[in-house]
Amino acid sequence: MSTAQVAVTTKKDWTSDQEVRWCPGCGDYGILLAVQQLMPELGVAPENTVFVSGIGCSSRFPYYMNTYGMHSIHGRAPAIATGIATARPDLDVWVITGDGDGLSIGGNHLIHALRRNVNINILLFNNRIYGLTKGQYSPTSEVGKVTKSTPVGSVDAPFNPLSVALGAEASFVARTHDLDRKHMQETFRAAHAHNGASFVEIYQNCNVFNDGQFSDITKKTNRENMMIDLVHGEPILFGPDRERGVMQGTDGFLHIVEVADVGLDQILIHDEKNDRPSLAFALARLNDDDHSPTPFGVFRNIQRSEYAQAVSDQVVAASERRGPGDLGELLASNGTWTVG
Repeated sequence: MSTAQVAVTTKKDWTSDQEVRWCPGCGDYGILLAVQQLMPELGVAPENTVFVSGIGCSSRFPYYMNTYGMHSIHGRAPAIATGIATARPDLDVWVITGDGDGLSIGGNHLIHALRRNVNINILLFNNRIYGLTKGQYSPTSEVGKVTKSTPVGSVDAPFNPLSVALGAEASFVARTHDLDRKHMQETFRAAHAHNGASFVEIYQNCNVFNDGQFSDITKKTNRENMMIDLVHGEPILFGPDRERGVMQGTDGFLHIVEVADVGLDQILIHDEKNDRPSLAFALARLNDDDHSPTPFGVFRNIQRSEYAQAVSDQVVAASERRGPGDLGELLASNGTWTVG
């Protein structure tokens, strides 16, 4: 991403003149504000920034940013963003998607952008429902979810977005939520600083079709007991007095324990730089419902080869070996034939 010196900007410079059109009270408003306020702090320019989205409520996002952008087609935002980031590695490229757009029709594009480690920032708004099409169940809806498309309850096992990202070898994986602007901004800042594909799941409330899905965790009065903040290099503790923590048991699994029962030295130290994704995966699976303590923050942040640079290096190496390319020669090379 671009590191050149740019003019100082304000939120106004990043805000388009388009009327924001989401349902009143939608969590998307909070995410949009967090991004618009953060961008001036990143040292980048609106004219060097691109927001790409697919289809869904969240995908209106590019209209509201005073940057280049594309409201693309359903599920294809990661593929389009891959092309932009590969052809123009000097640009900051962001992908805005949702649990339906990114994990249903777009699931294939998402996992390949992550495995390739394309230098893009993917923000996945997860409200566990199809909001734009008025309340059908999504790939992250829980088993038994009653919706217009599952009137007697869904029988589909849901995706865990972080597990999908980690399974695709994503080099940066994080989770935040729409009710804490500061937490969102610090998470997005870390994602932007990462060289490679960053994936951020955002718990986002759809107050019309799935209101309160995450309230047991993200409601302000519940956060101390239900949100586990992950801080690199520190013990994984939570609770009003940090009296609870996460321990790796002799069975290899992670357990929530009382610190007084096991001792502080038994509490797991968070290591987002661990090259092996096993512990990050275990943390992503720590909560098995929406009523259990849930980790937030950066789960994984490692360095590996970035896609656009690898492609550029390959082109340079080929040119050094074979000389400049000749399109005419390529078209007339072996493998041609005459018809008729």
